[in-house]
Amino acid sequence: MNRKFLLSVFISFILIQYCNGQLTTVPLCPAFNVDVLEGTVNDKLGCNSTAGEVKKFFPCFTDAVEETNGADCGGVFFKDRGIGFFTERDYIEVKDNFKGKLTPSLLGVARTSLFQLLGNAKIKDPNWDAFATKYGLLILYYDKANKVNKLQLSIKNAENIKLCE
Repeated sequence: MNRKFLLSVFISFILIQYCNGQLTTVPLCPAFNVDVLEGTVNDKLGCNSTAGEVKKFFPCFTDAVEETNGADCGGVFFKDRGIGFFTERDYIEVKDNFKGKLTPSLLGVARTSLFQLLGNAKIKDPNWDAFATKYGLLILYYDKANKVNKLQLSIKNAENIKLCE
């Protein structure tokens, strides 16, 4: 009986060592609510927010690229959520895999139905349109079916905007 008890204690000790997992925390983020007409995210961050502000408000970023005084495309990115803050170039990009709320909901909207909401485009291209807004410029990109698949919100105007590839 004594041997069985010692053997069970020994086996239990070994199992506890193997089952003792490492707990890690995952930063929680609030939902992304992008107001296209105001140029804001969650009414707190705008196109000219700093990388530090974005990281503080949304600590679940997937990538951060340091700024280099305009020579590069520094920013804070949420690739798994379809949104990026290009803090070095002062614009926000929302892609078709965006996980959040977009107001108004423009992703997937037909190009021909945008006039009522946004008016005439300031610049037109076969693949995109740029609209003047109160905060700067809204650029909408279209897929082969002529539906919106990417947005860029910038505080720059059409004459001085510089986007990243």
